[in-house]
Amino acid sequence: MSDLAPRQNVRFDRDGTTISGYLQLPPGGRGPGLIVIQEWWGLDDHMVGVVDRFATEGFVALAPDLYGGRVTHGVDEAGQLAGSLSEEAAAGALAGAVDYLLEQEAVTSEKVGAVGYCMGGGFVLLLATERPDSIGAVVPYYGVGHLPGSYAAIAAPVQGHYGETDQMYPVDAAHAQEQQIRDEAGVEVEYFYYPAGHAFANPDDHLGTYDAASAELAWTRTLDFLHAQLG
Repeated sequence: MSDLAPRQNVRFDRDGTTISGYLQLPPGGRGPGLIVIQEWWGLDDHMVGVVDRFATEGFVALAPDLYGGRVTHGVDEAGQLAGSLSEEAAAGALAGAVDYLLEQEAVTSEKVGAVGYCMGGGFVLLLATERPDSIGAVVPYYGVGHLPGSYAAIAAPVQGHYGETDQMYPVDAAHAQEQQIRDEAGVEVEYFYYPAGHAFANPDDHLGTYDAASAELAWTRTLDFLHAQLG
């Protein structure tokens, strides 16, 4: 559609709200469904590349655009965009994206996986508590903000990826979160900790914290986990 923002290629309505996003199919045309939740920069070229990369590995991957086409690479503006985002509206958009993905003939899994980065890493855990019926695997990467107060409703296994020198979400908080999920949800939980800072898996390196070795190891672990849980 010509009126979509450059990084959007799908649009769908849920409960009277129009949701846009970026969808990519795997080379074979079919595969397990995967929701990819953006960082606070927006649905930028890096996040589109992540979706493409997951599709290449066999997933039908969809990144809902929580900012409606807005993108920034400035920390102050990113903070403003994230801060002005309605958690209720964003959670509704994510739930709508889950339903949309499950309706696609290309999706072979009964449930979808969900991977989130930075701001999206918080939302991915929130989504897992709100849609336990439809989420089959949960992967937060250094999630900040928008965390649920309780993880008891999570029904899917969780694999987390966090930096030991993260200044935005300290490693002690990540350890505590890991234990809280295990205690409250009773699901399989495995968090991995890397000798790196926040957003270590983003090669665009807006924070100067990209760590190639940690990023590649986390990517391999994520793929193995998602394929094991979703097919």
